[in-house]
Amino acid sequence: MTTRGKLTVRLPEENLGYLKQYAAEHGLTVTEVLDRFLTRLREGAQGRTIHPEVEKISGLVPADVDARALYHEHLLEKHRR
Repeated sequence: MTTRGKLTVRLPEENLGYLKQYAAEHGLTVTEVLDRFLTRLREGAQGRTIHPEVEKISGLVPADVDARALYHEHLLEKHRR
């Protein structure tokens, strides 16, 4: 990674704490986490294809199925008992 300059970023305290914890748990620096996030964000803006794992599970429910309505019916039935 090359350093091009410094940047001050102001974040809410809970986000900053989470960012530092995430970086530590994954053996990364905060800069590396932000760099990876921005790289992915940029790739998505360039029309990058869907991640293969997401692609693999997509389409399991046919397009003509109203999943929201089925789930609502399930909840109604569940709570009628």
